[in-house]
Amino acid sequence: MKTQFLIPKIVFLAVFVSICASLQVFKDYFIYWQDDLFHDFWRLWTAHWVHVGWIHFALNMLAFICLPFIFPRVSTWHFVAILLILSPLISLSFYFFLPDIEAYAGLSGVLHGAYVAVACVHLMYKRERNFAAFVLLLILAKLVWENTVGNTGTAELIGSPVLVEAHLLGVIWGIVIAVFYLIGNYFWDR
Repeated sequence: MKTQFLIPKIVFLAVFVSICASLQVFKDYFIYWQDDLFHDFWRLWTAHWVHVGWIHFALNMLAFICLPFIFPRVSTWHFVAILLILSPLISLSFYFFLPDIEAYAGLSGVLHGAYVAVACVHLMYKRERNFAAFVLLLILAKLVWENTVGNTGTAELIGSPVLVEAHLLGVIWGIVIAVFYLIGNYFWDR
């Protein structure tokens, strides 16, 4: 990866991790609370940027930091767009389709969506196609595992139940975003 492309990604990652860490200090004001969602509209985004604890925070930040290096072709602005689009889509999906979810905190749904969106787009590049397909296969296997066997080890580690519905919603919305991106690029390039 060339230095001119590496520096903006490192700055972006540092800023995002710092914002999340700052929000974490006052997480009760930023998590997804179903009753307060439209009164405190920022929760549509910030619910995904705070975590139930510092171990949860560290695990999700580590997974997020890896993404730009696993898929170096993606620009910093694409990552910003993914964070700004996926977060409210998942929050609104909780609100309208899963009303039993009263509270949520964590980046994992957005992470699943981001990895899927980026990998789907990379299927279009011959050199990255096999790796992108492998990433998608791993995510599919993880979803199947979580929805059949469960995720008790992670739940014990972070001290809270894992909301696998967030992972599934992230994947669904990640695919939708990738499709819109690819359609937009197709017509833009014509």
